[in-house]
Amino acid sequence: MVLKKKKEIQVDAFVLDHDQLEKLQRFSKAGEQNLASLLLRGAELRNGIQQIQCIKQIMPLMKQMDQNSAGDPMVKACLDVLGKMYFSLAAKNPLKKVLASSLNGLPGHLMTSAVQSFVCCLQEDLKTTDVYLYRKVLDNLASCMEDFSLGRACIKNLFEEVLQFLQKVLLDIQEENRQSNGNRIVQTQLMHDLLIAIKVSMMLVQKLQENIQGSLWKHSESFVWQSMCSLLKSSTNFLMDATLLQTVQTTSGLAVILFTRAMYEPVEELPSLISELLLGTVEHSCVPAWFVSSCGVLCTAELPDSVLLFLCHGALAMLDWKNGSMGENGEKLLLDIASVLLSLSSQLKESSVATSLSRILAIWTNSALAALVSGSPDLKIKLNGNSDIIGKLLEYIYTHWDHPLDAIRHQTRLIFKNLLQIHQTTIAGSNGKPDPFFARLIKHLLSLDWHVKGKYASLGCLVECVGTESILQLDRTIPVQILDVMSDQSLAPYASDLLETMFTNHKAHFTLTFQEGTWIDQWHNIWVSPLLLILCEGNHDQTTYIIDYYLPKLLKCNPDSLSYMIRILQASADANLGSCSTRGALGALMACLRAARAHGHLELSNIMSSGLVSTEYIKQGLVHQHSQVCIDALGLLCETHRTTEIVSLEEMQLIQFFMMYNLNSQSPSVRQQIVSLLRKLFCRIQESSQVLYKLEQNKGKQELVENSTRVPPLRILQQYKDFMSSVCARLFELLFPGSSHPTRFSALSILESIAEIFSAPKGQAQVFQLDQEVDSARVQTLIQCFASTFEEVKILAFRLLMKLRDVALNLQDSENLDLLFQAAIDLSTSTKPYDCVTASYLLNFLVYHKGLQHICLGKWLEHSPHTDENTSVSTVERNTLAVIKLLLVTVEEEIFQAKKSLLQAAASFPMYGRVHCITGALQQLPFNDLTLVSEWKEIVTRLILMSYSLSAVVSPVVQSSSPEGLIPMDNDPESAGRLQMILHEIQPQDTNDYFLQAKILKEHCKEESEKLADQRPTKNISVDMGGKDKQACDVTAQMVLVCCWRSMKEVSLLLGTLCKLLPSQTAPESSDGLITVEQIKNIGDYFKHHLLQSRHRGAFELAYAGFVQLTEMLSRCNSESLHKMPEHWLSCVLEELKSCDPSSTLCATRRSAGIPFYIQALLASEPKKSKTDLLKMTMKELISLAAPLNESSSVIPQVHALNILRALYRDTRLGENIMPYVEDGIKASILGFMSPVWAVRNSSTLLFSALITRIFGVKRGKDENSKKNRMTGREFFSRFPSLYPFLLKQLEVVTNTLNSEAEELKIHPSLFLLLLILGRLYPSPMDGSHSALSTAAFVPFIIRCGQSPVFRCRAMAGRALVPLVMAGEAARTLLALLRGLPAPAARRLRHNALHGTLLQVFHLLQSYLESNQFVSLDFQQGLEDIITCVGTKLWLAKRLNPCLVTRAAYLDILVMLSTHLEKFQKQGMQWPDFWEEMKRVISDSELVTGIPYSSAVPGLIQYLQSITKLVLSVLSVTAGADIQSCASAAAKGMAKPSLSVAHLLHCEFHEVRLLALEAILQWLKQRHSKQIAEGRGSVLSLLTDLEDTLLTMALKETNPQCFCNVLEILYNMDLRNVLPKTESSIKMNPNELLTWSLNLADISSSPEGQTIALKFASKLIIHHLQNHQQISEEVLKKWVQLIVYFCGDEQETEMLLAAAEVLKSVTSFLLISEKLVLGLSDTLGLWKCVILLLQNEDLVVRNAAAEVIQVAQSEKKGSERTEFALRVVNAPMALDLAFGIVCELLQQWGEIHAGVPILLEWLLGDSDLQRDGETSALEEDDSLFDKGEVNFWAETLTHVRQLSKHLLHLISVTHLTLPDHGELNRLSRIALDQAQCTEHLLGTLPLVPEFSRTPEFTRLTIQKERISVCLKILNLLKPDDTCKNENVENL
Repeated sequence: MVLKKKKEIQVDAFVLDHDQLEKLQRFSKAGEQNLASLLLRGAELRNGIQQIQCIKQIMPLMKQMDQNSAGDPMVKACLDVLGKMYFSLAAKNPLKKVLASSLNGLPGHLMTSAVQSFVCCLQEDLKTTDVYLYRKVLDNLASCMEDFSLGRACIKNLFEEVLQFLQKVLLDIQEENRQSNGNRIVQTQLMHDLLIAIKVSMMLVQKLQENIQGSLWKHSESFVWQSMCSLLKSSTNFLMDATLLQTVQTTSGLAVILFTRAMYEPVEELPSLISELLLGTVEHSCVPAWFVSSCGVLCTAELPDSVLLFLCHGALAMLDWKNGSMGENGEKLLLDIASVLLSLSSQLKESSVATSLSRILAIWTNSALAALVSGSPDLKIKLNGNSDIIGKLLEYIYTHWDHPLDAIRHQTRLIFKNLLQIHQTTIAGSNGKPDPFFARLIKHLLSLDWHVKGKYASLGCLVECVGTESILQLDRTIPVQILDVMSDQSLAPYASDLLETMFTNHKAHFTLTFQEGTWIDQWHNIWVSPLLLILCEGNHDQTTYIIDYYLPKLLKCNPDSLSYMIRILQASADANLGSCSTRGALGALMACLRAARAHGHLELSNIMSSGLVSTEYIKQGLVHQHSQVCIDALGLLCETHRTTEIVSLEEMQLIQFFMMYNLNSQSPSVRQQIVSLLRKLFCRIQESSQVLYKLEQNKGKQELVENSTRVPPLRILQQYKDFMSSVCARLFELLFPGSSHPTRFSALSILESIAEIFSAPKGQAQVFQLDQEVDSARVQTLIQCFASTFEEVKILAFRLLMKLRDVALNLQDSENLDLLFQAAIDLSTSTKPYDCVTASYLLNFLVYHKGLQHICLGKWLEHSPHTDENTSVSTVERNTLAVIKLLLVTVEEEIFQAKKSLLQAAASFPMYGRVHCITGALQQLPFNDLTLVSEWKEIVTRLILMSYSLSAVVSPVVQSSSPEGLIPMDNDPESAGRLQMILHEIQPQDTNDYFLQAKILKEHCKEESEKLADQRPTKNISVDMGGKDKQACDVTAQMVLVCCWRSMKEVSLLLGTLCKLLPSQTAPESSDGLITVEQIKNIGDYFKHHLLQSRHRGAFELAYAGFVQLTEMLSRCNSESLHKMPEHWLSCVLEELKSCDPSSTLCATRRSAGIPFYIQALLASEPKKSKTDLLKMTMKELISLAAPLNESSSVIPQVHALNILRALYRDTRLGENIMPYVEDGIKASILGFMSPVWAVRNSSTLLFSALITRIFGVKRGKDENSKKNRMTGREFFSRFPSLYPFLLKQLEVVTNTLNSEAEELKIHPSLFLLLLILGRLYPSPMDGSHSALSTAAFVPFIIRCGQSPVFRCRAMAGRALVPLVMAGEAARTLLALLRGLPAPAARRLRHNALHGTLLQVFHLLQSYLESNQFVSLDFQQGLEDIITCVGTKLWLAKRLNPCLVTRAAYLDILVMLSTHLEKFQKQGMQWPDFWEEMKRVISDSELVTGIPYSSAVPGLIQYLQSITKLVLSVLSVTAGADIQSCASAAAKGMAKPSLSVAHLLHCEFHEVRLLALEAILQWLKQRHSKQIAEGRGSVLSLLTDLEDTLLTMALKETNPQCFCNVLEILYNMDLRNVLPKTESSIKMNPNELLTWSLNLADISSSPEGQTIALKFASKLIIHHLQNHQQISEEVLKKWVQLIVYFCGDEQETEMLLAAAEVLKSVTSFLLISEKLVLGLSDTLGLWKCVILLLQNEDLVVRNAAAEVIQVAQSEKKGSERTEFALRVVNAPMALDLAFGIVCELLQQWGEIHAGVPILLEWLLGDSDLQRDGETSALEEDDSLFDKGEVNFWAETLTHVRQLSKHLLHLISVTHLTLPDHGELNRLSRIALDQAQCTEHLLGTLPLVPEFSRTPEFTRLTIQKERISVCLKILNLLKPDDTCKNENVENL
């Protein structure tokens, strides 16, 4: 919506030399406009754009010249100047193009002279011999041939010279490149020059064909022929040279074909020659000698793959495929190219080459289309959809349509689209029958899962061919299916594009087929109705993506659908307002209106004035519980199609309403959207205000003003100004003490937007300026934001202050400035890590103050007058230099002290804060524009030395073998000197001899601790913990570690920043750089040392951050010595890795610590467009180390290699460049898993995990069966072909270790990994069984893996089999497995093998049943066969089978069958015999006859669970309406259940009871749902007469989970059925049951038990009260206390949600009842619980509590029916409404006098200031990081202000006074005492307490406001004669 600024075009001016100027001056005449004077005037201009205007005037002058002027010396001189000017200008300079276009209109009589002049200039150019100046000449040649007739004439005249020059250029550049080997900068430049040279050569042959036509030049002696042969030879050499850039090779391929085409005769034989070249069948005798001598290397049988690819490209691009000009040979070449390209597709894996291949295949399809137009019938047959070539192309498409590279996916779509057109072309003219090729494609595509991205684009292409209607005829649910997919963001764009194609095509079809208007309802039903349903009820992600991607496209296609949407949604908006999880009709309406307004389909003013959508609806949307509805409602107000549309007063009021309740969102995405939308609104205000200013200036043209501006412009502008002022006031107000991080983030972000948008250029009228709204208090508020613990708040506050710095700095007096500076210096040495960040932002702000040095720095540093004398030095530079000097001096002194006692330094002055401030100060300096260069050089040198010095002090700790544990636990500063001795002992870095021997450290540690214990500490430097010596000691140890690793971090970032920001001094004598090459090398060595030595993750990760900055600088710099450093470092570290032995200092534990980071940084800095030679070299070395051929070699290099490979595969910056090495990585990890050394196996496992993620993507869902993050077998093995034989071979080895006879416990190490990979593959309907890479080969081996004696292996094999079996083979495989099960009489049953087979049957059957939702005849027959086969093996589920584990496995199969058969039964399929068999299995089970085992018997529990599931499943089916209604006797007999639910509940095993209880609970929850069929029978019939059993269980159940379920069932049951039975079953009356449940809620040990007991008790209470049964006051009190206890901040979420549910259930009856039921105190106590829950940090809890307000508001709306009541509201709005409702209720109940003091107590709070102050001080020093439970959302002052607002309103409405009220006097005394205490405590805080003691200062400031508000209200409540209270006046 925001307009982009136009880019200013930069034009470099031309400059003429002295001779040319003299020549022009000689011919120019004063006061006369001639050609010379015009050129002279142009040369004097220094602006390129003005020179363009001057040049455009030349041609009119030339056209005025007569024929005689051709010989005029002045004209000749001017043409000479123009020629030199043209050839001197850069190729991309617009001046050159303007000059060429002007000279194209040169009169004919001047043409000869002009050609002569230009030829002379070009001849001079062609004499160039310097290789590095060739580029300019080449550019000039290219310019001459591009639409420049004069230039082309010159080249014609100099054709041979140009040809000779190009020949020389190619040879010279080739030679220079060879000599510059290793110098990457020079070579890159030469590559680009070479590319241009080849392109210019091709242009010459293409554009000047007349010069080489005819046969004269084709004599072998002619110069042109020899030159052409030379060009052809050079191009061939470049084509074959793999060291050149790929673009050079590609262009050379084009050149070879082009030159050959120009030279070859007869032309008809050329396609045959190229075919032979591609197929490697060239016979030298049949080829001309010149071709063999020039291109002999191409005539070999084995050409490299890349060369073949580029030759194919050349043939497709350079030969003419139209009009059939090449005849049969051309057609054969076309087919040969296709076969070559398709064979290359399986071999070329490098991303750049694979991308080229896909692009060339797309070019091939275009060429094929062109050839088909006039092609032979034979070609049409060979390119038909059923042909072999098209089949292979389709395979290529299916393999690559989900490729990770966007370019390949895009090209694959083009190939598919063209392929469909090719088939259409081949069948053109045939009869109109449906084409079987298209029908087959559609069927296959629709059978694919929707997670396949390629499906969408392909279906879109098919829709364009066959139409939407023909696809919908196959399946009408396709639109709904696609909309369902849109909950996944990765699929949403593809799905919306397909839908757009479909509905656009469908609309076009309807428009052509039906009369106007008759089809729209049908179109709406298909495309709009499903959308509206999902918008109302869909999940958050789905609706969001549909609104973003689908809705705008639908409205664009048919804008008239908007009125249909509004009509449908408007009708149900009031009834369906939505919830926190669904948008409802209101939310859907907001979304539709927003999209429509944003895309210009409606005007908001129109729909509001017409009453179509009321303001109340928008208000409800703005505070909706669903955050996205709020955003859509805001978007409706802010987003418009026109950026200058006037913002109405009503819109402004709604925006202000929105900002009251929505800026405290915890969701970063919601905050981001709010800021973005408000930014659009402010842009609208700014741009429309400019229009209004213009209208005001042009008052005479008022009649042209549109209706929306009938209000005078000045009044609108005043409204804008008032609105912006109030917005800013609100935003600054939100930065109050204690405001949450989300609130501050939102307020500061919006203020920053305002500052940016309303910063107009000088002289332009501005409706609003933020700096005019800023006063000293607001500046102070912004500065206080630096004290926030969230850095993004500091950043935003700093950026805003920088935008307002002129005002902000002027408002700082010298005293305040001094205090802030002092605070910053103090904070920079704080022991709290976040304080130094605050200090950095403070200093960065203060350095902009001109008086900083005089006011603050004078007392710290000696004055340096020479910096003041230099007035050109900027304030920032001068101040920054002084601040860095101060920090540097201080930190140098502290390092000196730390060398004496690191422990004392860590506790008193950790040095990292100072370094952090230095780094921060450096980052905002413009280092390329400094004045005090010599001072900065000195500072940089000192900074680098200081970094090394600090690192030397702290590095021994982070480089020890255990940095977290080798810190002396000592508090004594005097004995802290011993720290150096201990550190010295650990200084020889930990070696890798853990492979050879164990370290013995115990004795040493014991001796040291005894020595340290002997010395009593004389002074404790940690806070005295009152006897808690151990805790104090721990804190000190933590401080030492934090001090050390943070110091290392800051040093690394400082050095990285210096390298990144400072200009380097490449030569010793140059003075421009601030950092020398030597210093950079030393810094590199420093990083190398620490990355390879550090053990502490924090230290080496952050050293890595600094090192990355260094390597990125090195990759960009021009100095060759620096440029080569990464390569050198990489070679050194790889050599060190290879020679790594047990004494090496490289760390092989901790995943090789910093070594992978070091190598990552070096490789990631390699230029992306280079050949990635470093990556190739490194991967080759690492893979050879990771999978060593020699087993006896040291394992340490192998461990390092595996760890480094893991890091590289995980590094996203390496992108697709790493993919060619994935196969080797998988092999290395699988082979490494078989190593006898644990370290190798561990590293191999980690590497394997990283590779699985790299191949299949990051797993985002929890569904193991999901086909996301999986691949088809075809795609996987096509991308990684060498893994097919490798995995097959490994699997064969694994299965051979499974001894079928002995059943020994053998497990092959790599079995898990193999099953994990194969389990990620799945068969695709697009896979043909003929595929060479079919997954079917793995099936027999996986089936054998099921025989493993290891349970986990059998389970994995069961799951891995499913994806490998083709969909059509599933039934056959299942039957084969079932038939292979043993018969009852079989001897020597192998139960492991049997169990493995049963697991495979289970998983395969599950997949088979789930994938066939629509019952076909084939499926029905297959299912009947399976059921029959299952029936023949039923003995496995009975007692004949002695193994309980296999019995359970078979029962699981029966359970799954019964569950699915129940679904199929509803489709009319019956299996009475199956149910009879199930009844027999149940009757035969131990559940019926008694369980003779103990629970210790293996598999018993599993068996009991399985048989219980079967019983429940059969009970569910037999109780169903379908079977109950069957008339047959068999069905009636079968309907009698063999076991009752009650029988299961009496089982002694709790696992059985638990399953039964869960089933009952599920049935109960389905009671009102559609899942239970209506009719005489239902599952609920199973629940009759269970109350007695359940009540008895409630008292006797011992298992906690069962007990909770029993209570939950009772809670869900109708109490009218339960309570009458309590006396008979458990000898309790209802009141006793209530007391029992309340006691449970009080004393239960588990939160789940407490939760359900409270809910049950609450339901009982409501039941009693509704039925007017007596409940004792004591019981009610206890119930209220329990709810209050449940609402405590420290409680678990589950308990808080239970409390919210209970409060919601009692709202109507107790909280808002017309009369008080509980009494005022208890009722307000419950309301206080609601208010507490509305301020909970957890959004789920707040939303649950807001439902209480929803119930209250709905009741209010129902009773009053006057105004629109906000109901479904967010927590901030609910909190405001809650206070309002309470105040209204006090009036309604007549309890104002008693209620107001209680509310005043809420307002005052119940904190003990003195105690809280001591506690917070203790907590602050107690621990460095852990601060306990903190609510980061609640804002005390927000709820204080809201409550006081409603109290004041209540007092004003009721004119309330409370004379001589004892409670009031007590509150007054408390408030006054607290006011005094607060003032005292604030007075005891140090200077600038907002920074030094932030928590106490915030707490006291909040309390001060609470007390102030409370006293104000207390004064109002006193009678008039006593309201003057002198104590209050002081507040």
